[in-house]
Amino acid sequence: MKLGIIIETKEYEKAWNAFRFATTAKNKGHEVKVFLMGEAVECETLTHEKFNVSEQVDIFSKIGGEILACGTCLKSRDIEATNTCPSSS
Repeated sequence: MKLGIIIETKEYEKAWNAFRFATTAKNKGHEVKVFLMGEAVECETLTHEKFNVSEQVDIFSKIGGEILACGTCLKSRDIEATNTCPSSS
């Protein structure tokens, strides 16, 4: 199955759960792409004692999950695209 997950929040628990879901689906053999919009483009740097989003982003990326970020959303926050989270439109 092909899954596209759109994340538009940087609320720790919600973003953390979205990436855990993406990782679980990828580990089950599904093709998974995550698209970050709005404040979610900050997910790569979000760390929290209980809901470490950055760690989940790394786990998803290391198993071959694809993450794309809204180019306009990155630009409006003066954030550069990265190898883990390239810009897209």
